Amino acid sequence: MIKRYATKEMTRIWSDQNRFETWKNVEIAVLEVLSEMGKVPVESLKVIKDKAAFSVDRINEIEAETHHDVIAFLTNLAENIGPDSRFVHMGMTSSDLLDTSLALQCKEAGLIILSKLESFKDLLRKKALVYRDTFQIGRSHGVHAEPITFGLKLALWSEEIDRSIKRWKAALDNISFGKVSGAVGTYQHLDPEVEERVCEKLGLKPESVSNQVIQRDHHAEYMLVLAIIGATIEKISIEIRHLQRTEVLEAEEFFSKGQKGSSAMPHKRNPIITERMTGFARLLRGNAHTSLENIALWHERDISHSSVERIIIPDSTHIVDYMLDKMTNLFEHLIVYPDNMMDNINKTNGLIFSQEVLLALIKKGVTREDAYQMVQKNAMKAWDHKVDFKTLLFKDNDISNILSNNEINRLFDLNKILKNIKKVFKRLGIE
Repeated sequence: MIKRYATKEMTRIWSDQNRFETWKNVEIAVLEVLSEMGKVPVESLKVIKDKAAFSVDRINEIEAETHHDVIAFLTNLAENIGPDSRFVHMGMTSSDLLDTSLALQCKEAGLIILSKLESFKDLLRKKALVYRDTFQIGRSHGVHAEPITFGLKLALWSEEIDRSIKRWKAALDNISFGKVSGAVGTYQHLDPEVEERVCEKLGLKPESVSNQVIQRDHHAEYMLVLAIIGATIEKISIEIRHLQRTEVLEAEEFFSKGQKGSSAMPHKRNPIITERMTGFARLLRGNAHTSLENIALWHERDISHSSVERIIIPDSTHIVDYMLDKMTNLFEHLIVYPDNMMDNINKTNGLIFSQEVLLALIKKGVTREDAYQMVQKNAMKAWDHKVDFKTLLFKDNDISNILSNNEINRLFDLNKILKNIKKVFKRLGIE
């Protein structure tokens, strides 16, 4: 099912063909190091590199009998290499091959995700600048609070994606470890120098200490960061979904020609992409939880993690890759309604400036308690009777004796908030 949403490059990385190709590359790297150390004849290395071919179908055929994928792979290589195949996998255990190869695949998939994260952040910042001065009502508890700008909201999201970029870089660094330490990690049959030189060839770091497997906290961190990325995308998506509600309609997913929103109601334009993001974010969290379960293995290892990882790691990288593609496309074509934003700002008849009035009274020497009571009395009247808040303030003798009409008018000036919003943008380097 996940393959339906996969990009070609991510599909290639996790394909059987590439998995076995990566296994072959790891085995060849070990042989090259052993040959350099005089433990494998140069002539044998050349034969192996020339003849080390495999067939996915043949490996599957052998595995159906052996019930062991690594043995099936090695058997297929041996069929093609001949007698020199005796040097392949010499001194290694299956996890030396599997874990080192998995690190290479995780790193390759991760670099694709990193590039798309960076592009998405840049797009959000570009759009933030476009809408920096576009006024929008800020909401807390879903209720109108004070004015913000749509650009400030976008800037906030861009900064959260930037934090995910930092976390993802750290997770990529922490997943990029290989091991060639043997059956229980004692290097009984291969010196640690072999592992160091093999990892250097492959662009990995040697695990400082391992048992039969690279410890699964590495992989759990990788999966947890993917889940955090998904949660941030869900957070953004939920906001877009709210803004697309008919009663709000401040922003909307692009609705393409020929698109249909409902099988029953031809008028419907539904936020299907952002709803899909919420569903995928749930999958990512579930997979991340499972990766935490993989950390605790019996003694030097068992394989309870193995079958799980073959599903959750490819699926999660596929999902995040797809989510970033869809969100980037969504924001490139997002429909924004500044006039509706302004209509919604005005919907409460000026009540959103109540704190401005409160603070102005306090600055004039009124106690906070008295000022709050004076402002709230007028605010509740404006709310209950749907009348203009500012007009009520003009008519309130307790307030008009302290604040002039000109002073009150200045409190209701939206443009005042732009001064410090521009400072936030400067702090973020969005100029």
